[in-house]
Amino acid sequence: MQKNDHRSHEEKKRALLRDAEFFRAGVAHSRAQIRHAARPEVMFHSVIDHATWALRARADMLLKPSGTSVSVLAPYALTVLGFIRRRRLGKPALGIAALVGVAAWYIQRKRAQHMAY
Repeated sequence: MQKNDHRSHEEKKRALLRDAEFFRAGVAHSRAQIRHAARPEVMFHSVIDHATWALRARADMLLKPSGTSVSVLAPYALTVLGFIRRRRLGKPALGIAALVGVAAWYIQRKRAQHMAY
């Protein structure tokens, strides 16, 4: 009986030492992650990722009633942007986009007023 108790004690000791080694490795990994995440370029990258996600979520929400999403429209938008850059039509395209934006705002405002009365 004594020998069996001694073996179980040794097994418990090995298991405890193994758990302690895993804990130390986990602490070292966590410290390295914190050190990496505190670097300015990593923080900047995280901010950009968060802002991109927020804008995409907002755009998807606005596009949801039409049954489309940013991922569906992105290839077409990139093709159009590439065409505009190749033809050097940046300023005229911005002007047209501004006019379309103002027209959309005006139509939305008129719709809201019409619905209110």
